[in-house]
Amino acid sequence: MTPLRLDAQVRGLAGIACLVSVLFFTNAVTAYTQTAVTTYHNDNFRTGWNSTETVLTPANVNPSKFGLLVTVTLDEQVDAHPLVVPGVTITAGSNQGKHDVVYVVTENDTVYAIDAKVGTVLLSQNLGKPVAKPLGCGNNGPNVGITSTPVIDTTSGTLYLIAYTQDSTGPAYRLHAMDLGSLADKVTPQVVTGSHTLDDGTSFVFNAAYQRQRPSLLLANGNVYAGFGSFCDFAANNSRGWLLGWSAASLAPLSANQILDTQATSPHAYFLTPIWMSGYGLAADDSGNILFVTGNSDYDGTTYDGVSNLQESVVKVSPDLTTVVDLFTPSNVASLDQTDADFGSGGVMVLPDQPGSTPHLAVAAGKVGSMFFMNEDKLGGFSTTKNNVLGTYSIGNCWCGESYFVDPNDGLARVVSSGGNRVKVWKLLTSPTTKLMGATQSPAISTGQNGGFFTSVSSNGKANPIIWALSRPLSGRTNGITLYAFNPESGGTTMTALFHGSAGTWPNFGGDSNQVPIVANGKVYIASNKQLQIFGLKHPTKVRSK
Repeated sequence: MTPLRLDAQVRGLAGIACLVSVLFFTNAVTAYTQTAVTTYHNDNFRTGWNSTETVLTPANVNPSKFGLLVTVTLDEQVDAHPLVVPGVTITAGSNQGKHDVVYVVTENDTVYAIDAKVGTVLLSQNLGKPVAKPLGCGNNGPNVGITSTPVIDTTSGTLYLIAYTQDSTGPAYRLHAMDLGSLADKVTPQVVTGSHTLDDGTSFVFNAAYQRQRPSLLLANGNVYAGFGSFCDFAANNSRGWLLGWSAASLAPLSANQILDTQATSPHAYFLTPIWMSGYGLAADDSGNILFVTGNSDYDGTTYDGVSNLQESVVKVSPDLTTVVDLFTPSNVASLDQTDADFGSGGVMVLPDQPGSTPHLAVAAGKVGSMFFMNEDKLGGFSTTKNNVLGTYSIGNCWCGESYFVDPNDGLARVVSSGGNRVKVWKLLTSPTTKLMGATQSPAISTGQNGGFFTSVSSNGKANPIIWALSRPLSGRTNGITLYAFNPESGGTTMTALFHGSAGTWPNFGGDSNQVPIVANGKVYIASNKQLQIFGLKHPTKVRSK
């Protein structure tokens, strides 16, 4: 079996690692194409697009043909999204042999390898005692263990994750490199450490007690990268946003790192500038630069300078983490800080290469609900009078992140936003100017907690696109979350809803459900509170690939 890299338009993601992998299995009778989802939102651009889905189509995703197949019980809440790898040889436990596997991690610091078709737990491994309500912050649930979505390297057969454990000496983070077939550590786990020089020349040391590792991991440039923020903005005098990296081969830390607020003092001894993004993944562009969005800093609203404090900004950092290459900061950065209206409540999505004079593009939105459309080669910097971006679009309050696909009819790119309680689809025009134009939107969905939710997209090449969305619970009493499927090609200004159905529970109403629907090989995987649900065709038929 040979992993191949696909682009988000069936071309154009060259040089980006951890894309959707396609694995080919052949015999004398037929050939089946299988897809691996090895990283958050399918690829390092974070498009959320699986363009190799041959089974699920708008014709069969409906209540009579499609629904819940299996529910798998887990030991704790899941904040990360599942990852899928076909054809894994399981080498430990009582279910050895080749399986299509879905990997799920929980806040109890447990890793599961589950049969992706029938839901059998093949292996599980607990990595230690989770930390109970760090600093008294309960919005993540009762325990914090493995929060971020791991990343998988199919070439080496390695699952990378960061676990938060309550050690005898206090809380600690460890980076693990685990074998896909046995869940054994391939090298000694690396305790997360770091130090960085502040602007007064003093050294600031990473302290796991004050740092929350929520953004999904990134595998790029032969390295694993992770972002850190805070717990509930507590201990803001001690917590700062960190970007750290390690060699994927040895787990040795990179010699450089970034703290996004290096100021030694602030009006209220309140620093932060966290990387949290509601769990969205750090992104990488064609050159391997790392992109992310930061949150709030001192509520005085006077500490932004674009050099020593990079709050409320899209930030691009060099692959070796030595240099801030570029940034975009909204002109109202002061009021965002003053009102805790984090730009960094959502992630940044890099678009696959586009035709025209501006081939490299990116989008990002935050709590206010303004989606900024940027030239990724020149993000826009900072101005007190205007936002130097390609466009600003209202999408609704966004604890969320964008998705992407290419329309089968006009061949133009689409950006999918999910702020407020609606999915919106935006057409990308590259001539005569580069801009987004509203194409269609969903009916309002039933969703609660903070504004926004997460989507993904499946299609067969460009054909048969489906937008999948996962709601948040309406209340602590009505704690169900709902899976939705929409047809963006149904015509008109409102998309047809193909399916909606219960997809698990989320009783922790004080902390947002940031779940993402994962589509692969005719199945949809939803991890939530103490369970994994697998959806698919109720009476599937084998599909022959040509």
